[in-house]
Amino acid sequence: MTELRFYHLQRKTLEQALPQILAKVIERGWRAVILAGSPERVEALNQHLWTWDRDSFLPHGSAADGDPENQPIWLTATEENPNRANVLLLVDGALAGQLERWDLVCDLFDGNDPEALAAARSRWRTAKSASHTLTYWQQSDRGAWERKV
Repeated sequence: MTELRFYHLQRKTLEQALPQILAKVIERGWRAVILAGSPERVEALNQHLWTWDRDSFLPHGSAADGDPENQPIWLTATEENPNRANVLLLVDGALAGQLERWDLVCDLFDGNDPEALAAARSRWRTAKSASHTLTYWQQSDRGAWERKV
């Protein structure tokens, strides 16, 4: 059964939190697909990952870059898995229809946006009714991720 992790962004933006989560994915030897809300958002995140930290590198690409089989992190606006990833990261409220194709799905949402929060709660209820394993992660005052029960 697919594990779903809901990441409640409160103290960091997606642009700050996403590279840290992706670094953990790479550190574990996993591959990831980031499903964003639009092609424009894919391009913005793609550019951001090139410049997020002068001392770090996250190997990634999108359709604009090509060569998906050689990209440990793939950014897309459509549900696909061209790099044979086992982790799916959902951003911007993006939805995936076949969660069982993934070992791990991470839903990152802006907890400071009431609409995004309500939509995440709805996705939680839907996933729970589908009997997926769910965990909820919230940022502490220092910005570290804490698993909540």
